[in-house]
Amino acid sequence: MDSATSDARTPARVPLGASADNGLKIVVVGGFGVGKTTMVRSVSEIRPLNTEETMTQAGEAVDDISEVRGKTATTVAFDFGRISLDARNVLYLFGAPGQERFWFLWDRLFSGTLGAVVLVDTRRIDDSWYAIDRLEHHGTPFIVACNDFGGPRHSPEAVREALDLDPRVPLVFCDARSRESGKQVLIALVEHLQARYAAQPRQEFV
Repeated sequence: MDSATSDARTPARVPLGASADNGLKIVVVGGFGVGKTTMVRSVSEIRPLNTEETMTQAGEAVDDISEVRGKTATTVAFDFGRISLDARNVLYLFGAPGQERFWFLWDRLFSGTLGAVVLVDTRRIDDSWYAIDRLEHHGTPFIVACNDFGGPRHSPEAVREALDLDPRVPLVFCDARSRESGKQVLIALVEHLQARYAAQPRQEFV
């Protein structure tokens, strides 16, 4: 989903406060054309850095665009956005490229990541398996967010079954074009991370 976001943009440059010293990293991953760039763009308080390039006819032999016919550009490295949580904490958002030929970049993007959002297009749910597999391999906490592309809406139970999703992993539905919807996805991830941290046994020091 690469259409314009539904919310008005904030100024292109929002200065980072001098007191902000705690950077928190979150990665948005998923298959080709599921709306990762759109989500980063919609929630970022700054004009996001992106590495989108125009798709050419030559690329059709490499990337399967049969299910994303309206897509005209694609991310070739990563997207980057920023959200200031408070005076000292800043959230950095990285959107990973979805094409298989760029998957080698994912392991580097996962380094130092607090958690991840797996963005899913339920019309092409098989494209989400690799992202979930890599996050589980790295031990990175994540949630799954189903992006609304219109059409029939699948039940949470059906999506969970199709993804063979661990019952402890939160599943939410969203519209990546909407800033408010994107923020709710990030809130769900933060709450999941807080719950995981609270459930960990406390280490006692003598």
